[in-house]
Amino acid sequence: MAAPILRRLLRRRAARGKEDPARLTEREGIDATPRPAGKLLWMHAASVGETISILPVLAALIARSADLHILLTTGTLTSATLLAERLPAMGLSGRVSHRFAPLDVPSWVRRFLDHWRPDAACFVETELWPNQLHACRKRRIPLFLLNARLSERSYTSWRRAPAFARYLLQSFQHVQARTPLDAERFRGLGAQQVDNPGDLKLAAPDLPADPAELDRLRRLLGDRPVWLAASTHPGEEALIATVHHRLVAEHHDLLTLIVPRHPERGASIAADLSAPSRSTGDDPPAGPGMWIADTLGELGLWFRLARVVFVGRSLIAPGGGQNPLEPARLFCAIATGPHTGNFLDHVAMLREAGGLAEVADAEALAQFVSRMLKDPVQRDAMAQRAVNVARAHGGLADRTADRLLNLLRQD
Repeated sequence: MAAPILRRLLRRRAARGKEDPARLTEREGIDATPRPAGKLLWMHAASVGETISILPVLAALIARSADLHILLTTGTLTSATLLAERLPAMGLSGRVSHRFAPLDVPSWVRRFLDHWRPDAACFVETELWPNQLHACRKRRIPLFLLNARLSERSYTSWRRAPAFARYLLQSFQHVQARTPLDAERFRGLGAQQVDNPGDLKLAAPDLPADPAELDRLRRLLGDRPVWLAASTHPGEEALIATVHHRLVAEHHDLLTLIVPRHPERGASIAADLSAPSRSTGDDPPAGPGMWIADTLGELGLWFRLARVVFVGRSLIAPGGGQNPLEPARLFCAIATGPHTGNFLDHVAMLREAGGLAEVADAEALAQFVSRMLKDPVQRDAMAQRAVNVARAHGGLADRTADRLLNLLRQD
């Protein structure tokens, strides 16, 4: 009964642009692509954030093993688009293959495993799918849980089914937790061989940017004041517009860059704010104004252009936040709103080091941006503290790659 319902769901998602219609069969474990010869490591990351965090691990694995092939599955179109750009740029496209993950239907998982026959599997962060883990366990496929995290809410839920949680978590030969608290929670649920060498998101590479386009925009903007609202969610753009209008009185020729988390919202945001958008080919306004940067995969460009950054999904409850480490690596002075529950550890590290400010509302955000634009010495000092935090875990990707290769040798 579940399979027909899920097929209809997949078709509806494809109609809404949430799935690739040409690749829906991959979600059922159907794939005509031949399995590559030699050792195959299956790695699964849910979406963009998890995928970006493991890119350095992929590079380290390939550098260390001449005959290894990696099958990387994800669950979102945005992650597939990201990988279509990043894998060739990193020289990995011949050794790392992307597929959409099968949904957690026993027959679909069986079909996927029958075809790909991975020698080991690695799941990233919180990807605990019972049928996938059970099927791997039955086939004696060594399993690794990487950058594992478990929120208080999830931990409480799993504790209601302790035997089931213990069975699933003891499927893993190793659990590499993101923080000491995550490690403690996984141990409490019965996981074995748990440690916490650090958060892979702290070891992620700088977001890329097209050098020619960066140079063009820098020449176009000159020395005018610029700030960025990154990864905004519905409702926040109106608040950012309020901040912009508040700031223009003090900062003439101000450019406010708005990058919505979901680029498909760009047209409606541009219409609501009467602002030009990048997706339609518009350059930023010549005078003071807002510019909607509604393209995918260009955050690295915007962080390099605007050294004062607000990280969205944080001003309006319930929020949750977005990753503040991405602008931190690129020497930005950063602000977030108060609702950052998905990134509490990262926000706390940056805040305690003096590399991030939490603002309660639009007025406080306007004051922060104005202060940073007026005082470049203070801005640069804050940005340097953020960089120091964001680059504190060098070498973690290499150590993780060595552990994964040891896992493959257990096969």
